[in-house]
Amino acid sequence: MKYRIIGISAAAVLMVLTAVLLKLDSANPKNRIHQHLTARQPDAGCDCDDSELCTHLPLVIIDTEGQEIPGENIEESIVPETGEYNEFTLGPDGSSTIPCSIKVMDSSVSNNHPSDEAELESYGRIRIRGNTSRLFDKKGYLLITTKEDYQTSQDLQMLGMSSHHEWALHGPFMDKSLIRNYMWYNISGEIMDYAPNVRFCEVILNGEYLGLYVMVETITNGEGGRLNMTLPDNDYQTQISYAIRLDRGSSNPIKNVDTFTTYAYRNQHVLEIVYPGAGGLSTERVDFITNDFSSFEKSLYSYDYDTEPYAYWNYADMDSFAEYFILNEFICNYEVGARSTYIYKDLKGKFKMCMWDLNTVCGNMVADTTMHFEMQYLTWFYMLCKDEKFVDRIIDRYRELRQTYLSDEYLLGYIDDVIEYLGPAIDRNFEVWGYTFEEYLPLIPEERNPEDYEEAVNQMKDFIVERGAWMDENIEILKQYCHESKVKKFNH
Repeated sequence: MKYRIIGISAAAVLMVLTAVLLKLDSANPKNRIHQHLTARQPDAGCDCDDSELCTHLPLVIIDTEGQEIPGENIEESIVPETGEYNEFTLGPDGSSTIPCSIKVMDSSVSNNHPSDEAELESYGRIRIRGNTSRLFDKKGYLLITTKEDYQTSQDLQMLGMSSHHEWALHGPFMDKSLIRNYMWYNISGEIMDYAPNVRFCEVILNGEYLGLYVMVETITNGEGGRLNMTLPDNDYQTQISYAIRLDRGSSNPIKNVDTFTTYAYRNQHVLEIVYPGAGGLSTERVDFITNDFSSFEKSLYSYDYDTEPYAYWNYADMDSFAEYFILNEFICNYEVGARSTYIYKDLKGKFKMCMWDLNTVCGNMVADTTMHFEMQYLTWFYMLCKDEKFVDRIIDRYRELRQTYLSDEYLLGYIDDVIEYLGPAIDRNFEVWGYTFEEYLPLIPEERNPEDYEEAVNQMKDFIVERGAWMDENIEILKQYCHESKVKKFNH
């Protein structure tokens, strides 16, 4: 393979990974599917006559019958202060999505081709998704599976993931390693209670080959999958499980909530209810979510934040917040607290965090981020890090994870294994998007932009090794943020 990364022998890698995996926490198995370990591996060559695309990866074919897909940024809607867009193109009927057909070829015994009989075939709807990524040449898409009327959603299994009707198709563009979202969702899902499941696939849209994509579960509830939270007993129940997102907010006002921290100017971003959807929200349910989340925030920002019976840990799952802190620090994902920040609560449980949007991590956006900590300044973590018990939990859990899922051996081996699995799909992707190595140079300073695929992968590997070494040496300095001299003004 043109872009194969040269490293130590496969046998040595296998021995190292076996030793690392034996140390992984068997007391809490996630049973998570890592596609590159369980799916059909690439064979020596094409198993057809080369007359059409032939891939060992799942193949997703989408057809809109020539309709232009809505969701493009409207230039006139740009906000000068932020450089962001707040209006997007719509379909002919004014809807944010348009009808489409969806076919999925996903054979477990042979390669996949456009002419094959589909394992899944569905009506659906589609739009462009993302924020900054809407500007990319390689678009990301929201895909909704529907019944024949193109309106009624229909839950279906997609690429072996639990049945649902809503999926995100992430097209790696800025991430020239192609694997950040796949890798870090999977690793996050091994560490935390939940992270979206993911599958690689290749995409053909309206007859045009678009290259390598990652099919991602959206963060919502679902029986037997996704957040898998307790459902209400009836449509009139006010107290419910819910998920909210800190980001730009929704165009539908009922989904945006003003909680305590907004009122107190602790948070200047918008909290949006992402589950239930607008159709499952009533004024009473919105009031419950607003008051319930405000109760947590009032506890956290009060003088009693670490004092029973009012302490924040009565509302928040400390392990979930600590693991979220560790993961985002390790990969330097500092959009947390402003963008793509998800928090959810089962009616019978406490608040938990969920990872999202990881294509810019590990040095793929900002330079020189490996030598400091940032999370202690962001959103709710500003107060959480004033509690010694929380900081101790971060440090202890970090030390545990460096022996398993965050060890250099595991992470570098994981990268090599994923690349080996993708095989010739990498070449095919860059036959379409290879120009980005010369023409799309988003990293600053400019010399940080990789010149080829091998450099893109090695850049991420170097980041992981450097970041891990620095955190090993400096994790204890987090204790300064909960020291009495630092927090006395927050206490009685």
